[in-house]
Amino acid sequence: MTSATHSTLFPQVPDTADAVLDGLDPEQREVAEALQGPVCVLAGAGTGKTRAITHRIAYGVRAGILQPTSVLAVTFTNRAAGEMRGRLRQLGAGGVQARTFHSAALRQLQYFWPKAVGGDLPRLVERKVQLVAEAAARCRIRLDRNELRDVTSEIEWAKVTQTVPADYPAVVAKSQRDAPRDPAEISQVYAMYEQLKRDRTVIDFEDVLLLTVGILQDRHDIADHVRRQYQHFVVDEYQDVSPLQQRLLDLWLGDRDNLCVVGDASQTIYSFTGATPDHLLNFRTRHPRATVVKLVRDYRSTPQVVHLANGLLSQARGRAAEHRLELVSQRESGPEPAYLEYADEPAEAEGTARRIRDLIAAGVPAGEIAVLYRVNSQSEVYEQALADAGVPYQLRGAERFFDRPEVREAGVALRGAARAGGNDSLLDDAEGLPSEVRAVLSTKGWSSEPPTGSGAVRDRWESLAALVRLAEDFEQARPGATLSDLVAELDERAAAQHAPTVQGVTLASLHSAKGLEWDAVFLVGLTEGMMPITYAKTDEQIEEERRLLYVGVTRARFHLSLSWSLARSPGGRAGRRPSRFLNGVRPGSAALGGRATTGGSGGIERPAAARRKRRGPALCRVCGKTLTDAGEMKLMRCDDCPSDMDEALYERLRDWRAARAQDIGQPAYCVFTDKTLMAIAEAVPGTEGELAGISGVGARKLGRFGAAVLDICAGGDGAEDPGAADEEM
Repeated sequence: MTSATHSTLFPQVPDTADAVLDGLDPEQREVAEALQGPVCVLAGAGTGKTRAITHRIAYGVRAGILQPTSVLAVTFTNRAAGEMRGRLRQLGAGGVQARTFHSAALRQLQYFWPKAVGGDLPRLVERKVQLVAEAAARCRIRLDRNELRDVTSEIEWAKVTQTVPADYPAVVAKSQRDAPRDPAEISQVYAMYEQLKRDRTVIDFEDVLLLTVGILQDRHDIADHVRRQYQHFVVDEYQDVSPLQQRLLDLWLGDRDNLCVVGDASQTIYSFTGATPDHLLNFRTRHPRATVVKLVRDYRSTPQVVHLANGLLSQARGRAAEHRLELVSQRESGPEPAYLEYADEPAEAEGTARRIRDLIAAGVPAGEIAVLYRVNSQSEVYEQALADAGVPYQLRGAERFFDRPEVREAGVALRGAARAGGNDSLLDDAEGLPSEVRAVLSTKGWSSEPPTGSGAVRDRWESLAALVRLAEDFEQARPGATLSDLVAELDERAAAQHAPTVQGVTLASLHSAKGLEWDAVFLVGLTEGMMPITYAKTDEQIEEERRLLYVGVTRARFHLSLSWSLARSPGGRAGRRPSRFLNGVRPGSAALGGRATTGGSGGIERPAAARRKRRGPALCRVCGKTLTDAGEMKLMRCDDCPSDMDEALYERLRDWRAARAQDIGQPAYCVFTDKTLMAIAEAVPGTEGELAGISGVGARKLGRFGAAVLDICAGGDGAEDPGAADEEM
């Protein structure tokens, strides 16, 4: 899902230092050859910034100018650090440290704590929410689940901006920050939280940075030790640096200036965590001798996508907008972005799923498609729609690939088989590396056909299937490779957190999509109140929302769809307006000083579902309450209302579904999902019209499976024409 996706999966290490520079464009090459003094790389989305800085480090190492152990490259996510380590290894510079700020600081803190403080480093609290909840209870302040999460985030913000509890209310007032609770109450909870940590001798992730800063400030001998170790620094995503991280970086540097920073002020989307682009924008003021290189050649996206991205930023305001980069696409022309308006959210989800299904049928891999939304709560209706359409998906934000239990178990099994060699009976009938891997992983839950349905079993299978695909690619790149060679490759990838791609459409929030890319991107729910989000009120907050949409647009290589719905639920009031950010960029629209236009439909496609006769609101058939949740609307009742499902009918439907799925060679959920079967068993339809009225039973499935389902509901066995099993799904 990164720019490396379409390159050779296992490239050969360049023979010489000069070979490392092969394939770089003039600006990227300028970055790679600027190895001394301060360097500022202003890199637009898709311009190959990671390529430029990893080749810079590798060129310096391979040319003997930089010692691998003297370079520290820092970024903001474990995924980005893992990708950087993977690329450096492929370029022959595997000894370079590439870490997140927290990881680098923790490593130093663990090493120097006994000398600086004495004893063992306090235990690290990975989840501070429970401790914050206890602090609030002790202060007799009641927080619901959402408030607890928000107050925890607020404490994190206070710490990275180096704000102590007593100063918090004044700092919030001065910065015009929207606090989730009364600032005085948050100050109380914050102070109690810090007291509880001291009482229990534990620290949190922000303390890792604060304590490292404290030790380096107070102990000059330790600071000198660190500076002797690391003499060259590279900081990726520099627009996201917080004041605390900048303070730590300054202490690492001391009075030296061998620093290369890379960033794009137009991609600053994490101000709620304390990130600020000021350090990037002020870099040339702090370092007047800095080499400044702009990367604007966009290798990721088509001219149509780039034109839209540039158009979004052309209306931006503020300091970051003054430094925006005008991207120039280097790709061939592609399709125009699609703008789609739907009647309601379920219709938008179903329409998106249909378009995704069409793309997959046209040859776009499911793993190269993403649905991006503003908040995580929007995902459920898309999960259901994709499942109904028989499209595999994965939710971004789960645990790291190599930390998954099934992947660790698979690694142990593969390592054991590699040691046993020809003495392992599992491998008796296996010929070739992929066959051996399939044989070993078949004992851990892998099978040639995916399991039916979704959930943990499916997730486990997808992880193992990713390892099988990796083995197939590995053998193709290195014919004759053994199981031991693959195990070594997996070990190196695990150390670098360089995970293989798991197939399936990605569902992700716009924030978590930063740094990723796909062939096709669906930006959904683009309405006022969601984009920009309703609590974005100041000019700065609105502009950050615009940048967030810009990040979403620039994730797309080729296909881009932007959609919104006029109502939340079927039959609801169609009072929503499309996002103001689309004014002036969507064909037929005009920018009106931040107000969305209400007239004109130029450039908008209104699917047939959006033009159908308005239905009444979806009401619970038990208590009569209006339903808004996608799952509840499918069942036509509230989750906590009693079910009148015919259990025997439900089991017969499940048995029929399993047999039908096997006949057509598809997962069971491609026939009907569990929830759809449950809705059928509750409604017990007697006619095609009644069956068609159940959510999840579209015209295609009605025509294909309707007769059998109605027969089962009437007490039959659902027998169908045997030839139907050979139809194309």
